[in-house]
Order: sequence, then C-alpha cells, then structure tokens
Amino acid sequence: MSAGWELQKAVYDALSVPGVLAAPVYDDVPQGAAMPYVAIGDSTIALAGSKTDDGEDHSLTLHVWSQYAGRRETKELLGQIKAALHGRPLVLSGHALVRLRFDFASDFADVDEQTRHGVIRFAALTNPD
Repeated sequence: MSAGWELQKAVYDALSVPGVLAAPVYDDVPQGAAMPYVAIGDSTIALAGSKTDDGEDHSLTLHVWSQYAGRRETKELLGQIKAALHGRPLVLSGHALVRLRFDFASDFADVDEQTRHGVIRFAALTNPD
C-alpha cells in the first residue's frame, strides 16, 4: 500500500473525529457542499531514504473554505487542523510515521470576494514497516 495514501487516510481519520473540527472534511467535495468545510488538497512525495531504508518525504496541503464575514472562521479552522495534526503520532498501515509537522498556513479572500480560502501545509516523513 502506498505511504501517501496511508498518510492521507490517517489525516482524514484524525480530522474526522467528532469534535476535532467545526467543519466536515472531504477528499472529494460534493457539489453544493455547505461552507465551511475542509478539503484535502495536493500532496508531493520525494525519496528520503538511505542505504538501509526507503523513507519518503511528504508534503500535504489542506484547504479551508468559508463564507463567514471576516477571517475568524478560517483562522479558527486552520488552528484546529494544526492542533489535530502537528506532532501527532498517526498510525499508518504498512508504514511508520517518523514525524508530522506544521509547515505553514495562509488565508485570503477568494476571487468572488465573498469566500475566504485558507491553506495549511504539513511535512511528513514515513518509513516502510
């Protein structure tokens, strides 16, 4: 099983626990989904191995979408995501999560000027079990 897929599943599961986020999390956002919500975004994987292991560096991006008038809702959701994931020991099937750390977050007005868009990125290192 792919470490990238296992990491995404673990992140989704961690964020979908009732009470963790004040919004649903989607891998594929349903048409007409009510805001706010969190969408799993793009990821990249690079070799981080050595002569003795096949580790991978991961970059995982999540998106927050809100139509709250102001930045509060977006910033609160970004903070909830960071609290739920940064440094957490998520369990991946077939792989060991060596580290998961917050990289950056940003929020800004979307082109429609009514929607706030938040972006948060995490860096992870995995090794095969």
